[in-house]
Amino acid sequence: MPNELKLLCTHSVKQMEGRSCCWDAWVEEALAKLHSLKLLRSLRPIHVSAPDPSITTAAPTQQTDDLEVFDEMQPRDRLSVEVDVAVPTIRSWLLDIPSCGEEAIWEDGAVSREKAGCSQHFKKLILFSGNDYLGLSSHPTVGKAAAKAAQEHGMGPRGSALVCGYTNYHRRLEFSLAELKKKEDCLLCPTGFAANMAVMVAIGNISRLLSAGSQPLNEEKVAIFSDALNHASIIDGIHLAEKQHGVEVFVYRHCDMSHLDEMLSTCSMKKRVVVTDSLFSMDGDFAPMLELARLRKRHGYLLVIDDAHGTFVCGENGGGVAEAFNCEGDVDICVGTLSKAAGCHGGFVACSKRWKQLILSRGRSFIYSTAAPVPFVAAAHAAVIVARKETWRRREIWKRVKDFQILTGIPIASPIISLVAGTEEKALEASRFVNLSFGTCWGRGFTSLQLDRPRFLPTLAGYASPSLQYTQQMI
Repeated sequence: MPNELKLLCTHSVKQMEGRSCCWDAWVEEALAKLHSLKLLRSLRPIHVSAPDPSITTAAPTQQTDDLEVFDEMQPRDRLSVEVDVAVPTIRSWLLDIPSCGEEAIWEDGAVSREKAGCSQHFKKLILFSGNDYLGLSSHPTVGKAAAKAAQEHGMGPRGSALVCGYTNYHRRLEFSLAELKKKEDCLLCPTGFAANMAVMVAIGNISRLLSAGSQPLNEEKVAIFSDALNHASIIDGIHLAEKQHGVEVFVYRHCDMSHLDEMLSTCSMKKRVVVTDSLFSMDGDFAPMLELARLRKRHGYLLVIDDAHGTFVCGENGGGVAEAFNCEGDVDICVGTLSKAAGCHGGFVACSKRWKQLILSRGRSFIYSTAAPVPFVAAAHAAVIVARKETWRRREIWKRVKDFQILTGIPIASPIISLVAGTEEKALEASRFVNLSFGTCWGRGFTSLQLDRPRFLPTLAGYASPSLQYTQQMI
């Protein structure tokens, strides 16, 4: 290599190294800023252990080769709420020391308790911070469905649903969810976040597809009316639709129907959509479904709800918040998740066949994501069946809500308990206190939605009933 070329290459390498060093410094500075704002998040590894073989399970009340149904709680229902956490992890947790999860050490495919600390250096905690409301993540029917599918098909075809990832398993689950939501059809998505993103972007595409020019005029756009406390996935989906110049956004005060009515009355745009969480994840309150249905009849808007926390939890059949308020026919599009009360993973959109066709054709987060693996889908289908048959699980969780009210005097409306702490420091202090004093992991000590109203956010589940003996003391 000529000397001139060597010098040029050396100079280029030094330039790249210099730029890399700059980026390291910029990232370090950004992390320091996040830390000062108390926005630096951490991964706290939980050790999932095998069930005690000495614990027996009652015989199921209904059993086939693929299905076991029980009529009461079993000891294994507590597997997803009683967890082991290494003492070093708890220590860094309580001291709010940032972590990327490095405390969990694996050797030969198993957790190394010797390196993480011997067995007596693990502490058992009771979770009050998960979304597995019905305890289905540890149900034998759900686990066996996933295992059987994995043994027979592996992970299934790996690709986008539009290429090769959509199977008969996916179609079967879509059919059962459409039936649950009383909708014509359903579209599976990789996550609930992806489902909301796909819906919002598809809605925004309507104005672009129907515009006379290359970009829609203001009166051709879609007017989206969004609750101020909607989930981040709805907000991000709307922002992406905005970037594509398809929508105008109007944010109404949280659950304020007078404000929404006023905004709708003064809006001259013909294409109007109202989108809201059905059960809000930060305040634990319900959207005013009956008033939304009434306003829908008056103003003729499309009603979209995110029923992530209501699906399987609310309604006689677990159909969600709309079923509980007897207004399923007034909801045009229902977004849901399989990652909460179903105890599995994934998201879905229950809607008409027309809307399904549009969303799968224009929803980018659906189009460009690999479809859910077959074992995930098989497990979710089993969860749908169990959730509908074991109705006592819904009764148990709402009994826990009443028990909490009686024990504490706090008038909560759902299994999501929102305790406004006043400041970020007080919320984190409360979380640390109950973790240290009672051996529980009790909710989240912050919120990214309203930094002016930090919350302490525990959640209840029907299978965690014995843990409520601590509740009054904690509060």
